[in-house]
Amino acid sequence: MMFFVVAAMAYLLGSVNFSIVFFRTTGRGDPRALYSGNPGATNVYRQAGAAAAALVLGLDMGRAAAVAALALYLLDPAGAAWTGLALVAGNRYPCFHQFRGGKGVANYLGFSAVIVPWGALASALAWAAGFFAFRMPFIASFCMVAVLGGATMYKWMHTASAVLGVLATIAFIVFNHRSNIAELAGRGR
Repeated sequence: MMFFVVAAMAYLLGSVNFSIVFFRTTGRGDPRALYSGNPGATNVYRQAGAAAAALVLGLDMGRAAAVAALALYLLDPAGAAWTGLALVAGNRYPCFHQFRGGKGVANYLGFSAVIVPWGALASALAWAAGFFAFRMPFIASFCMVAVLGGATMYKWMHTASAVLGVLATIAFIVFNHRSNIAELAGRGR
């Protein structure tokens, strides 16, 4: 029963999209209206600059870290792993923002940073390397998520249901980027 309470709370907290809230409170409209249509840190950077993107990223990560800390306190590793998926699902399909949200990368980074801090640091370096090599934020995000997922699965390798929760979250984040993948595939033709 506790898992369902924590997962529901994670979904609801994930449904608060800080970029949408920030844009509304500063009179900028909706961040989903321009560029990629994604209310993530990259699109905030494009529309409002580095300081706004850093603020949104910090809020997303801080909220996710709080959810992870609570999940680790109240649940076993499997429950915590699946709570991460609920958080990312709330970010992607936020009940407070017409079910049109972000792709979950910053939330997964903040969530994982509590579980595997060394993995979060390594994933930030992987993001930088991926962006430097490909100049595409979504590919850099895949590099980050791969390192985060690998580090978390390594930590929980003896708990199969936790590893499945991590794999499900990674698959969901990749699925959330399907339009980016399709656009990239279209360029190769």
